[in-house]
Amino acid sequence: MPKKKSKRKPSAAFMKPMTPTAALALVVGAKPLPRTQVVKKLWAYIRKHGLQDKKERTMINADVALKEVFKGKGRVSMFEMTKLVSKQLKD
Repeated sequence: MPKKKSKRKPSAAFMKPMTPTAALALVVGAKPLPRTQVVKKLWAYIRKHGLQDKKERTMINADVALKEVFKGKGRVSMFEMTKLVSKQLKD
């Protein structure tokens, strides 16, 4: 008899609400959110404002608000973005 697959549980660290810095709050809002929701809201913002590079889909072109979050960089990769965003969250 095959074993029943258990549903993957998200890590408690990812689900803990974190407070965004002032710069990040301009994009995702000021109330504490789990990291997963912050990234979700960030992607919604990127899509809404058409900031994903048309040719290089893994690159994000920053507007004025995102430039603050990205430490002044005008363009970052998706992977670098998550690293930079995690530095903008406080317990």
